Amino acid sequence: MAFIRSPIVCVLGHVDHGKTTLLDRVRGSAVASKEAGKITQMIGASYLPTSVIEKISAPVKHIMKTELIIPGLLFIDTPGHEAFTNLRERGGALADIAILVVDITQGFQPQTLESIKILKQCKPPFIVAANKLDRIHGWKKQPTNSFLESFKMQPEHVQTLMDQKIYAMMGQLSEHGFDCERFDRMQDFTTQIAIVPISAKSGEGLAELLLLISGMSQKYLEKRLHISGEIAKGSIIEVKDEKGMGTTLDVILYDGTLERGEEIAYLTQNGVKKTKVRALLQPNLTPKNPQEKYLNLDKVVAAAGVKIVAPSLEGTIPGSPFTEVSNFEQQREEMEKHLKNVLIDSDEDGVTIKADSLGSVEAILYLFKKNGIPVKRAGIGPITKKDILSAHAVSERNRYKGVIFGFGVKVFGEARKESHNSNVPLFWSNVIYKLVEEYQEWEKEEKEREKKELETELPWPAKLKVLPGFFFRLSKPAVFGVEILEGRLRKGSSIMNENGDVLGEVKNIQSEGKAIDEADEGAKVAISSPEITLNKDVNENDLLYVAMHKKQIFTWEEKKDSLSEKEQLLLEKIKQIVLFK
Repeated sequence: MAFIRSPIVCVLGHVDHGKTTLLDRVRGSAVASKEAGKITQMIGASYLPTSVIEKISAPVKHIMKTELIIPGLLFIDTPGHEAFTNLRERGGALADIAILVVDITQGFQPQTLESIKILKQCKPPFIVAANKLDRIHGWKKQPTNSFLESFKMQPEHVQTLMDQKIYAMMGQLSEHGFDCERFDRMQDFTTQIAIVPISAKSGEGLAELLLLISGMSQKYLEKRLHISGEIAKGSIIEVKDEKGMGTTLDVILYDGTLERGEEIAYLTQNGVKKTKVRALLQPNLTPKNPQEKYLNLDKVVAAAGVKIVAPSLEGTIPGSPFTEVSNFEQQREEMEKHLKNVLIDSDEDGVTIKADSLGSVEAILYLFKKNGIPVKRAGIGPITKKDILSAHAVSERNRYKGVIFGFGVKVFGEARKESHNSNVPLFWSNVIYKLVEEYQEWEKEEKEREKKELETELPWPAKLKVLPGFFFRLSKPAVFGVEILEGRLRKGSSIMNENGDVLGEVKNIQSEGKAIDEADEGAKVAISSPEITLNKDVNENDLLYVAMHKKQIFTWEEKKDSLSEKEQLLLEKIKQIVLFK
């Protein structure tokens, strides 16, 4: 029999903008309601029953036109990139809906932008919580959970100042393609994003925020919230060693029901395993002694956060899915296929990724694919010396691919030392999008630096035509006119004829009587060379080329991205002349 589960809510936003304070406020409101028998604190999550939501939101219940039928809201502490990019191949994400917390006094910061990119990429419904109303100059805290009630009590100049802050936020969001409006002024909830001003510290605005997130979940996620109540499915948030329990799993159950004694299939570094659930635990909010830290449950119904105690959980991969065992062989095949697609170990050259969980690796892979960054290896856990050595082997073939990316993982001392010794770049960040931005910036700077080095160290490919009637001096040095047909002629380059005979060095270049260091395609210039004798080594209308030795040609082939397509063809022509002389 199908029933409706609680929507899973993820809170996104920049550090210090109030995500934790908001979750603490939600938990505090749930505990303060003292509803008998309601477990409000879960593993990795906080549960708010509908009865509590209705009590908190009573002052503004007129906003909702329909009755709430969802059981409640499950707020998860999972990072946004894992909550919404995780489980993509299985047709969805862990979280159903999001709250984007933005400090109304600071506006957008780096992790705000990361959150917006996640929301644009994964397209979940979301509400913007414009937090820290209490920081607006002149704002006077009111004894209510309602923004609308508190706003009416503020002086006019404070109301104006707050509206200015909201308009500024609307402008920033519109730059990212979102049509937003303050929730009580909205015309169309299907096309506009609601901004709810709140103070997570005082609780003002919590009434409207909870009511709107509940209503939106119910209206736009109705089909997604229907579950069969049969096979349990979830995501492993953390793998922990607990005293007296051994290795345990902190999980979010997002579908079905899970009972003590049932078998689950899960991913480990050594493949898919199955085990029997010994205990299902949730925090005990009213322990009589320290030993009663957890409540032991017989059964858990989605959506919920729970700790699973079972044998053989060592090596379980954080951020990976788990499921109740129904057809183990089929489930193992599906999970191993997914693992193979995420934990890559390819023969092709590419970068190396190490992250803290499977969900993080999935999110990074998705982003790298979108930005055209090839990946050779992707794994979970700390960056080791072996990772650096593997990347170094790649860098010897392509230095732009021989790099390491770390997200939320440790870098062992010997790995850092090897990175320095072997000159393997190591990019580490706790903001996923920063990894790409820093890498692209580094790649751009390195290519610019290389190009400058090439311009000073290597002769540039060039093809010249000797101009008739412009022999100014026949020898010691020969001075004559040429036209640059292709490429770029640089002072100091040697020139050769079509047979590959090196004739001499270009000592000077002149254009309209002025000395220059180089001449581009189409230019007509006079050049001098002490080794050349005109009418003997060089004749009118001869075709000449910049001379290169084999090492220079092969170096250019490795760096040919610095040349235009036409110059690359010219390089090939010079190579043929030199190699088949």
